[in-house]
Parts: sequence; C-alpha cells; structure tokens
Amino acid sequence: MVATGKPQYKIIGTRPRRPDGVDKVTGRAQYGADIKLEGLLYGAVLRSPHAHALIKSIDTSKAEALDGVHAVITNADLVGSGQTVQPATAEALEPGKASPRWAAESILAGPKVLYHGHAVAAVAADDVHIAQDALELIDVEYEILPHVVDVQDAMLDGAPILHPQLRTGVRAAGVDTRSDIETNLASHMRLESGDIEKGFAAADLTIEREFTSSQFHQGYIEPQNATAFWSHDGRINIWTSTQGSFMARDATADVLGVPVAQVKVIPMEIGGGFGGKIPIYLEPMAAVLSKKSSRPVKMWMDREAVFQATGPTASSYSKVKIGVTNDGTITAAECLFAMGAGGYPGSPVGAGVMCALAPYKIDNQVIDGLDVVLNTPKTSAYRAPGAPATEYAVESVMDEIAEQLDMDPIDLRLVNVAEEGVKNSSGTPWPKIGAKDVLEAMKSHPHYLSEIQGEDVGRGIAIGFWFNGGMESSSSARVNKDGSIALILGSVDIGGSRASISMQLAETLGVTYEQIAPQVTDTDSVGYTAVTGGSRTTFAGGWVVYELGQMIKAEMISRASKIWDISGDEITYSDEGTVVGPDDAEGNKRAFSFNELASKLQATGGLIAVSASSSHTTQGAAYGGHIVDLKVDRDTGKTEILRYTAIQDVGTAIHPDYVEGQIQGGIAQGVGMALNEEYYYDSDGHLMNGSFLDYRVPVANDLPMLDVEMVEVPNPGHPFGVRGVGEVPIVPPQPTIRNAIYDAIGVRFYHTPMSPRRVLDELL
Repeated sequence: MVATGKPQYKIIGTRPRRPDGVDKVTGRAQYGADIKLEGLLYGAVLRSPHAHALIKSIDTSKAEALDGVHAVITNADLVGSGQTVQPATAEALEPGKASPRWAAESILAGPKVLYHGHAVAAVAADDVHIAQDALELIDVEYEILPHVVDVQDAMLDGAPILHPQLRTGVRAAGVDTRSDIETNLASHMRLESGDIEKGFAAADLTIEREFTSSQFHQGYIEPQNATAFWSHDGRINIWTSTQGSFMARDATADVLGVPVAQVKVIPMEIGGGFGGKIPIYLEPMAAVLSKKSSRPVKMWMDREAVFQATGPTASSYSKVKIGVTNDGTITAAECLFAMGAGGYPGSPVGAGVMCALAPYKIDNQVIDGLDVVLNTPKTSAYRAPGAPATEYAVESVMDEIAEQLDMDPIDLRLVNVAEEGVKNSSGTPWPKIGAKDVLEAMKSHPHYLSEIQGEDVGRGIAIGFWFNGGMESSSSARVNKDGSIALILGSVDIGGSRASISMQLAETLGVTYEQIAPQVTDTDSVGYTAVTGGSRTTFAGGWVVYELGQMIKAEMISRASKIWDISGDEITYSDEGTVVGPDDAEGNKRAFSFNELASKLQATGGLIAVSASSSHTTQGAAYGGHIVDLKVDRDTGKTEILRYTAIQDVGTAIHPDYVEGQIQGGIAQGVGMALNEEYYYDSDGHLMNGSFLDYRVPVANDLPMLDVEMVEVPNPGHPFGVRGVGEVPIVPPQPTIRNAIYDAIGVRFYHTPMSPRRVLDELL
C-alpha cells in the first residue's frame, strides 16, 4: 500500500468482521424471495415473443376464469386513477424530457412491445404453477414490426422507428435545441475546448480508429424480486432487493399515480446488483395485483427473464482520433461515442463522454455523445456506466500511439497525465487527484519490471477513471446507556457499507467498532438516501456519520457540563472518546470515558438521539491502472490470463479487505467483457443466450490470483479522505487485455468481447 499524506487512524484501515457476515454465511439473512406473508399469492409475467410489435388486443378473460387465479393486469392498470395509456402521437418531446408514459410502458408494454421479453401482462394466483398456466390462456394479438438491435443501424436513414414522438435533443455549449424529424437518436451532447483544427495541425502523428462493444449483463446471482401488499387503507408496503429503497419508492409511486407517502419500501438483503438493481421492474406489478386481489403478492424472475428484460449495459460504437507530437504530447483529441439505450432513452453515454479523456491533459478536444434507442432491454447502470466503452477506445488508441512513437506506454501516459488544476473535459479544474501516483506505481511495480516469458505471451497496460458520486444520504444514531450506539442507515448494504460506515462513526467518536450496531431500515424510518451505487455510499455515508458524531460529541460535552456544573467551553472531547474537564477545586481530575458518561445520560436529560442528512459534492475522482500477462492459444483461440495486477488510488482504504474485494470483483467482470460476455440476437431480434450456460461469465478457474496495490491519495473533500473504489476497476480490463493480445500475437481487435471465435477468425 502506498500512502500520501494519510493521517494515522485507530479504526480506519483495520479489517474487522462485517456485522451481517454471520447471518449471511449461516443462511439466516433474509433476501427478497424469502419473505412470507399470510395469504400470500404468487405472480407470473407474460413476456413478448417479438422484438418489436404493435399490441392489437389483449384478452385476459380465460386466465381470469381459471380456478386459483385472483388477478390479471396489463399496462392500463399501472396508470393512476384508472387512466389508460393513449397511443403514441407525433408530438415532439422537449430535449432531455421523457414521456410520462414510458415509465409505465417499460413495466408493462403498451401500445407496443419494444424488445424480446418485454412484459405484457401479469397474473397472481394461489401458486406459481397456476399462475404460469394462466399466462398460456392470455390471448395477445400482435402486428410484427421491423426491429433494430445495432447502434449504427439504428441511426441510419430508413431504420425502424421505435418512438414516433421522439426527437433528438442537442446539448452543447450555448446550444439546447431539438430536431424536427422522427429518429432513434434520443440525444446528442457535445463537450469541446480549445481549437481542434489547430491542435491536429500541430501533431506529428495522428491515429484514428473505430471500435464497437457488445451488451454485457451485470450477472448478479440473485434475480429481481418484489413482494407487495396494498392494504384497504391505501398503504402500499413493498419488500424487495434493491440498490435504492427510496428510488424504488419514488418510481413505484410515479407509475401507480399515488403519493410518495403512501408507499413504504422495506429493502431486503441483496444478492448482487452492480447498478442493475436500481430500476424497478416487478414492484408496481406486485402492488397492483395485490390491490386487485386484496392479498399480498410475491413475484420473482427466472434467469431467462433477467437476461431478457432487465438492463444490461449499453452496446456501443466509438470513433477516436488523437494527435501527438514526437515527444508524445497530445495536441488534440476528437471522439464520437454512440450508445444503445435499449427500448427507451437513457444510455450512460453522458457519463462515458465525461470519463473518456479524464486521465489526460488535452487542451484541444471535442467529444460527441449519442443516445440511441434499440429493440433491446432498457439499459441499466453497470459499474462505471459508460466509462468501460469510451476509455477502452481511448486507451487502445494510446497503445497504438506508443508503439508508433517507440515509447513506453506508461511514459506516454505520464507525459500527458492530468493533475491538480488541469481542466477536465467539462472545463472544470481537477482538485487533488492521484492519476500520476498510479502511473508511477505501475512503472515501478515488480510485475511491470519482470520479463515476459513464453511463446504467444503478451503484456498490456491501460488506465481508467471514474468521477464517483456524492448525492444525499441520511442516518440517525442513538447512544444507549451501556455506551453502545444504534446506527440507522438508509443505504442498502451490498459491499460491506454497514462496516465501512460504522468504522467511520467509531473513528469520529473514539469508541470501538464493536460498540456500533448498524441497521439498514425502510423508507419510513430514516431520511432520504440515494442509491447504493456510483461509488458514493462510503463517501456520503461517512460524511453523515461524521456529522452525527459531531452532534453526539457536543451533546456529551453538554451533559458533562451539567454534571460538573461548569461551562461547556472548558470541556474537551478527546480522540480516545474521553470527555475531559479542568481539575476541580481539590485538584481531582475531571474525566468520563464514553461508556461512563453514557450511563449517566438518563439522569441528565435522557438518552442521546440524533439525525442528519448530507449532500456533499466534494467526492474525489479516482484512477486505476492495470497490468496483465496473458497467453493466446492459436489452436483454440482461447486467451488465458496468467498474471493480473491492479493499482488504484483509493483515497483512504476504510476497510482494506473490502477495497481489495471491490477491485478484484471489477477486474473479473472486466475480463468477462473483454473475452467472453455478450448478448447474442438472432435475425428476428430474439436473445439466444439468456442463461449462464450460454452467457459465459468468468469463474474461479478462469482467473489467477488478482493482485491489488492500493495507492492512498486522501480526498481533501472528505473528513477521512474517502474516494469511491467500486467503479474504477471495471474500466481498464478491456483495453489492458486488448493491448496484451496484440503484444502476444500481433493482432489488434476493434470489438469486444475478443472471444475465441473472433480470435480464430483473425488467425485463420
């Protein structure tokens, strides 16, 4: 571990056991599908067999008549006050605005289906088998329409139009307009600075390349689920596995047309998400089925439905042009990135645009980002959404530049590395960042300095970036008379945030980690808290508990002042959690340990209870660099990862085990993107590999031990220097592996995944 200006801590940086660990390894933890309620019904969903089709009619009468069926719903039931969804009109949408119908249409299709697997109707019955039998009795008449699943094809003149009312919104410096023609291009954003023509004119070498990438799924083990009970008094309780209970609450209320206060979401333990469990899918269906049946309803997806109908990351098309002088200085960069949003607008292209050139100082640059709708599932976030595709393209071009300049690829990056004060692509100067520290650690690492041995063995490097999230978080804390502290969290715990946030509260108060008892609670029991995603949770949650700690400290000083009958200004709260006052008149020391003073709280005004909400925007940008050695089998096309090292600026590693685990997990998923994972559609737009048998993710024997070196450049915008860590490690693997394959066999690939089939096609 490399640390730069990091203070010494007592709790932070240690590796305590996670509070939820025992329940999870013993099976006591309750996940979404574990919920059981009296009178529970079971739901099932009818999904479209077509990629694009008008729904001419839906007849549910036979399903409703089946013994054991209690409710059947379609799109019309999801709109508030019983309103039906009207057919799409040609009225143009304002730039950046979504149709109010689309939220409901994405849950249950109407007036047409937009992808294979789009939900069309749902049933609640006494058991799952009856519900599935009822689905076969629903008669849907379709008019099949032409479809498009490729980003470039969707932008061509004459491409099938998904939304007749959609118009392109254009956002650039001083520009906010819309087009007047039907299109699949939902938005066009541009970032630019300097003089791009002058920059390229100053270049001694210019390289321009085009790249494409497939759709990749998050691959979480636990499928989507939801259980709902809509009571007679209008209250809706929802139990679900979600990355954001408040976002699920708000989105469900919007779709159902009810006040937010009418909906309570109880987050269950979550079996993975990676961004894919931020959207809602089953929650509104279960709620409306419950209302119709007057019974609680539980629903979950099978694996095929997860692949067909939940958000993968975006497929992409990229064009990158970079000019450099002979010493490697970048004079200009021009990039275009188009990303598939799926059936409705909202790909991660905006984030990808901002990340693409973030590792570098480039005075002259233009970046265009295009959001394109396709007949595929609606795109969802997936760990640094947008950045893996855009930085894959940039880092691949950088490798080609290094080769043509006969320059060490790390040295090329060091010549151009972004540092504090340098303006990023949006024109904002960087605060303190660790990009240079990461590159220097890469260059001196034993892996990079070692010799490459073996035939068809190659080494590659690349770097990646993610800006990390801030957003709002809330928590409350209660000090008990024995000195224990009940910590109430609004953040769903995916990667150990109960522990990392508790550790920051313990550090703030100078108490032991074991004194903190964290609990994740429902949306009625804590203040608004944004999603667990975007590498924001430990940063934002840490800010909240730091502020809670300051409140508790102040209250403890106030209570001591009452006991000692002196001014609070004469009392201090030490780093050890001891409240200290001046000696009394007889020279006796005045001091209470935290636990001693806690035992006296009820006699001095009652136990302490505090709450706080925080919305800091001082999150720290983070960088990571990867080094890989691999071997390509020319007979099978298989690529074997021999050695992998990730070096990342983590700000301050609150719990190093969890930080290492986040980085290793991101690497594994990035390796899958690079070598095997992809959505495969047939000529009718059907997803053909909707199972883990056919959608190939890396497993343990596909990877060596993944080495992690943490660089700690504390974030000055956080009391403990926290930077998010979860997004960055998925960004470098694709270009790192691509560059290593070239080093091994002399072939450069311009599409991911670089699967055995594609490798063989190039070698044969």
